[in-house]
Amino acid sequence: MQSNARAADATAPSMRHVLVLLNARAGTLLDRGGEAVRDLVERELGKEGRTLEVHLLSGKNLLRSIRESGRGQHDTVIVGGGDGSVNLAVSSLDGSDKVLGILPLGTLNLLAHDIGMPMELEAALAALDEAQPSTVDLATLNGKMFHTISGMGFFSQMARAREAARKLKLWRFFAVAFAAFHAIRRSGRMELDVTIDGTAHSFSAFAALVSVNRFTGPGWRRGRLDEGLLEIHIAEDRGALALLKAGADMVTDNWRGNPGIVSLAGRSITVVRHNRSRSWVSTDGELDRETMPLNYNILPGALRLLMPPRPATGPAA
Repeated sequence: MQSNARAADATAPSMRHVLVLLNARAGTLLDRGGEAVRDLVERELGKEGRTLEVHLLSGKNLLRSIRESGRGQHDTVIVGGGDGSVNLAVSSLDGSDKVLGILPLGTLNLLAHDIGMPMELEAALAALDEAQPSTVDLATLNGKMFHTISGMGFFSQMARAREAARKLKLWRFFAVAFAAFHAIRRSGRMELDVTIDGTAHSFSAFAALVSVNRFTGPGWRRGRLDEGLLEIHIAEDRGALALLKAGADMVTDNWRGNPGIVSLAGRSITVVRHNRSRSWVSTDGELDRETMPLNYNILPGALRLLMPPRPATGPAA
């Protein structure tokens, strides 16, 4: 689906000096060959009047180049990778006047999906070639920026399993069932105190997931990226059968009607997990141990992002 965002200044230069950083270990590059993909990027984006610099990198070299991408003469940074690479780029470009572009080469590509980027390489490059900068919201977790989701427990594991399973077609049911079984085994009940814009709530839950702006469907997609809101989704502990039902509803996009899943919105959210000073948290696909409390805050219009053109006719994809 094509998400709304605040239009950037139409007179601002777009993609005159472009730095492209490609993850050499991304599946698309491994399948098609890194050099072949680099040649394609140079051919499709290297238009007259545009300076283009393309690097094929992996490991520490890729991380270092993304971290340094906020400096230099380029006005645009295009990251070819997954949500983790995009997450690093978001923080690396903070405070610069550079625009971020996404070439979706990862497994889930959550932000790329939300802005309507095609997942096929050639189509994505064509969309980037015509894309224009807009401003979208970001959020912070304990001061660290992220672009889409952050959460603990079964809920975030199932959200990711559901997205990965979409590609498996006939095997989708079995893949999700397998993921759900292991997620249930790994997930335990959490006693949570959640404060939203100063209002306190308490939950006995299997999971908590925070999204930058609200999921409006279908599924786990955000209708807008500029609402200036956070939304927290709590999977309450209502027994093993209710947990299985919540997992099934997440797979089939019926989770909004599940009484065991509570969603609340605000600009500032604090989560405290009882008897824990630290907890594992998955943020934009990267797992890390975070110190309690978990302090989430919205950053309206914090990122300049290349948005693909809207479809000329028909409903948004």
